[in-house]
Amino acid sequence: MNRTFLWMAIAILFISCDGKQVYDEYHSFSDGWDAKEQVSFKFEQPVESDRYDLFVNLRNDNSFPFSNIFLIIEMNFPEGKVITDTLEYEMARPDGEWLGKGFTDVKENKLWYKENITFPEEGDYSVTIKHAMRKNGDVSGIEKLPGILDIGFRIEKK
Repeated sequence: MNRTFLWMAIAILFISCDGKQVYDEYHSFSDGWDAKEQVSFKFEQPVESDRYDLFVNLRNDNSFPFSNIFLIIEMNFPEGKVITDTLEYEMARPDGEWLGKGFTDVKENKLWYKENITFPEEGDYSVTIKHAMRKNGDVSGIEKLPGILDIGFRIEKK
């Protein structure tokens, strides 16, 4: 019986290991995502010669009232270069079914940000994410975005 338990524990350990992961951090929201709240992720330069894929990880629940989300993502390089992207991601099918993964009301979305990139500069990088959601026809944005539980940033080795 002890030997079976040991093998099961080893199998779970190997299954849960993620060999591609270089960086993976999350920021949680207690009561929705405030429009003024920019979430920053700081990381050191990974191996310069390797190539990487970058992702935004987003967890939402059924109180998220939209089928898409607009994000403004800013990558800051150690020597001062800044790349800013405004991106739209689909969150639900036309029939309202969530696209994310999960068995409960909470869905995990792994959203492509950039692919096959290198980090040529030595030092600390940062990625800042904020939402840019607004209702159709409204000039002002949504102050508090409900249904977003966590936002994360992930770097995977290609």
